[in-house]
Parts: sequence; C-alpha cells; structure tokens
Amino acid sequence: MPIDKQLLDILACPKCKGKLVLEEDQSGLVCHVCRLKYRIEDEIPVMLIDEAVPWEE
Repeated sequence: MPIDKQLLDILACPKCKGKLVLEEDQSGLVCHVCRLKYRIEDEIPVMLIDEAVPWEE
C-alpha cells in the first residue's frame, strides 16, 4: 500500500525543513536540498537524520 498523499503533504526534511519527494519505487523520501534519503519501513517513513543515507540521482 502506498504512502498517503496527505501524509506526504505535511512531511518535511528534519534537517532543513525542505520538501520531500517520494521515490518512484516508494522505497524512501528524498530531500533534494540536503541530498538525503529517508527510508520507508512497513509504510512508515523513518525520519531520523542519523538514519538517512546520502542520495545520488
């Protein structure tokens, strides 16, 4: 089941408070400003800066 659109609208990057974009495969949320990816586990975004991984296009 995909992440709810309303949830995506209110989520922000915990580091810079910027907009997050859902990856096409829905494996994570990406902040293009910080270039970090926050993974999604069991349909729940893990929004911890320490758990984020560097994102590359």
